[in-house]
Amino acid sequence: MRRESIVEVSEEHENNGEEEEVRADCENENETIRSHRAFGFSFSSAYKMPTRHPKVLTTLETMLLGYQSLGVVYGDLGTSPLYTFQSIRLTNPTETDLLGILSIILWTLTLTALLKYVLIVLHADDHGEGGTFALYSLLRQHVNFKSAMVMPIQSLDSDTNLKFHSKQNAIQSKARELLEKSTIVQNVITGVVLLSTCMVIGDGALTPSISVLSATQGIQSRSSKITQNDVVWLSVAILLLLFLFQRFGTAKVSISFSPIMIVWFLSTALIGLYNIIKYYPSILKAISPHYIYCFFATQKTKGWTLLGSFVLCITGAEAMFADLGHFSKGAIQFAFCCMVYPSLILAYAGEAAYLIKHPDQLSTAFYSSVPEPVFWPMFVISILAAVVASQSLISASFSIIRQSIALGCFPRVTMIHTSEKHEGQVYSPEINYFLMLACIFITVGFKGGAQIGNAFGVAVIWVMLFTTFLMTVVMIVVWQTHIALALLFFSFFIIIEGAYMTSLLNKLVEGGWVPFAISALVIIITLTWTFGRSKKAQYEATWMVDRNKFEKLVTSTTRVPGICFFCTDLINGVPPIVRHYAELIGSIRKVTVFVTVRTLPVRSVLPSERFNIGKLGPIGVYRCLVQFGYMDIHTMEGDEFTKSVVAAFIDAAENQEEKEMLDAALRDGVVFVLGRVILKMTEKHRCVKKFLINNLYRFLQKNFRSNVATLKIPPRKQLQVGMLYEI
Repeated sequence: MRRESIVEVSEEHENNGEEEEVRADCENENETIRSHRAFGFSFSSAYKMPTRHPKVLTTLETMLLGYQSLGVVYGDLGTSPLYTFQSIRLTNPTETDLLGILSIILWTLTLTALLKYVLIVLHADDHGEGGTFALYSLLRQHVNFKSAMVMPIQSLDSDTNLKFHSKQNAIQSKARELLEKSTIVQNVITGVVLLSTCMVIGDGALTPSISVLSATQGIQSRSSKITQNDVVWLSVAILLLLFLFQRFGTAKVSISFSPIMIVWFLSTALIGLYNIIKYYPSILKAISPHYIYCFFATQKTKGWTLLGSFVLCITGAEAMFADLGHFSKGAIQFAFCCMVYPSLILAYAGEAAYLIKHPDQLSTAFYSSVPEPVFWPMFVISILAAVVASQSLISASFSIIRQSIALGCFPRVTMIHTSEKHEGQVYSPEINYFLMLACIFITVGFKGGAQIGNAFGVAVIWVMLFTTFLMTVVMIVVWQTHIALALLFFSFFIIIEGAYMTSLLNKLVEGGWVPFAISALVIIITLTWTFGRSKKAQYEATWMVDRNKFEKLVTSTTRVPGICFFCTDLINGVPPIVRHYAELIGSIRKVTVFVTVRTLPVRSVLPSERFNIGKLGPIGVYRCLVQFGYMDIHTMEGDEFTKSVVAAFIDAAENQEEKEMLDAALRDGVVFVLGRVILKMTEKHRCVKKFLINNLYRFLQKNFRSNVATLKIPPRKQLQVGMLYEI
């Protein structure tokens, strides 16, 4: 179907030699232009702004960011000494056993946190952004995904011409060709992304519970009258306060997080060093893998069943990658190598040295190893550090849900930006209270037993397995790493993480089912939403009004003064609800604009590409595409949007008469028509599909926010029109 265009897209870029940022900007622009051409008409941009270039950080600035990252990134990983040793259920461990346990912890921390994440995974950023969605976005930018499993309405062709690394060879070409042709492989990758996201949400519910419980349990050693129930309810009170304060924003809640973590790391390191000198000065000989062999030779099958508990020493390692966008690779690497890693080594070594002399205190290792004179200061610091650890995962959950919504994978919930300076700081009341209830149920239900550690370990290891899989695909397709090196990376880490995962499989009934239950709830919502949106898109694509019928409809219907913004998800064509609206109302405005709000699978859309307009059919009928990147802040309000778009139409008008018509229509008033579509699946479909569409999807559609809610349209200017789609 041919569309008339009023102007062509144009964009000028400054070139100051910063190749990487120019490439990033070109990527955004090429994504936009190519997808626009696929729609059959051109657009003009409403704004023009110069290209943004990344700031090169000085050493001092990198160090300052590294300091700030301690309070955001390393809370979870840094507080793992609170619960790692005490989660290992081993009766009367010998000196060899404890050296083996320490050796496993040290090598797990080194290979997974340092080698995998700090030295490799951090380099797989999407123009500064990290996390699962960054890996997915990288793949989407280099591979033409045809799968309709996710983003059926917002999907667009990827820029397969973008090459960031070495020259392409035949093996990589075949790998990308296989990925582009196989919707099964694309569905697998998309499914892994969704599962990983859901597991992180589960992690967000478990981290506050285990961190706060482990920190408060130390109070039991002060009095025999303090029971485990007292510890549980104290933990619940702390969690309630933590979640209730989320609405004030991350910046206000976490203003003192970095100083707290500095004190925590220094305190645990000094206590660890004290214990090493006092109890077992040669404890660091456990760095030899020989002690790992001795541990499994002694414990045999028991050693394998205990392996899952060691995963707790790397909880929070994923946060280094997930929170990359708030800092920089150099800052996170600097903080880990100079502060976090040495402190953790000394803390774990100190606990092991103490336990060699007091093996009966394994279940209370952390607080038992704290010298008596500093017990109460460390108790307070531990509580504060546990709150920091909890905050990092709560904030990450908000960000992940935000990105899921932006990519069309999750129904819209309220997202409040709590900072004018930092775009990533958001708060969602719905997600906050869901996590609060989940944390309280987990804390009260498990009462601090081994089950909560099992659940935590399961969530952590599955996220790491998914990251290993996605990283391997990125290495082959995007980085174009030699296939042998990519497979070496995959094999090495899949063996290590697979061993931990198999050990945790027998813990599913002992608490390991919790992250799967939370993930199942989130994935059901995600897949139901995706399935419903795809069915809606298919119906509208099949029954949309063709050009001739639309022109006849417009010319035969009374035109009244003013502007009508008709909000629709359909980008290419006129949705059937428009005909339904015209037949019900009996008239349309002199200026009618079809508005579609969408989010592209890229980090940010240039401001010059935010609004894109085109002429559609008869005089006075236009289309406006409003687009954001998944990390863009949606700040456009109804009145501001109206004036900006009309100004763009006036600037692009081909004659004076059209300009006067637009100007007069703006003065005559504006109305936003919101199409409310109800899907109904007929009896010919299976019961499961009917239940998903007729019940679950309809419930989500009714109770969550609409796509155009980001425009903040005043209620007095809204008109809702409903239509039933039978599919």
